[in-house]
Amino acid sequence: MKKTICVIDGQGGGIGSTVIRKIKEQFEEKIEILALGTNAIATAQMLKAGANRGASGVNAIVHTVKKTDFIIGTVGIIMPHAMMGELSVEMAEAVAESSAKKILIPLSQENIEIVGLPYTPLPHLVDELIEAHSGDFI
Repeated sequence: MKKTICVIDGQGGGIGSTVIRKIKEQFEEKIEILALGTNAIATAQMLKAGANRGASGVNAIVHTVKKTDFIIGTVGIIMPHAMMGELSVEMAEAVAESSAKKILIPLSQENIEIVGLPYTPLPHLVDELIEAHSGDFI
């Protein structure tokens, strides 16, 4: 049975799209990737990047994160009102409470600083994510 990864993003979906493209390059169709956008534009961009399925909004995120193996997104996906308010309290709570393994990328547009982490460009962070968890995904 294929493992399922939910990639959560908002605004323009650029970070989620980068994650999905790199995961698809590595694993092709060995895993199922679900694009969960806080809005329809983010979801559409992640679907263009190769997600198998996608959905948008509060209910889609709250419902889907309960039934997945992994959740990938920026640290903001566990912070109510992140992404310029697009990430609701219900979304953040559902992600945090999900039994899925959460793989968080230390990027934030919020007034948050994670001490001890050097600045690393997004493509390199995604490469590290895949390298560290590739054995988990399949």
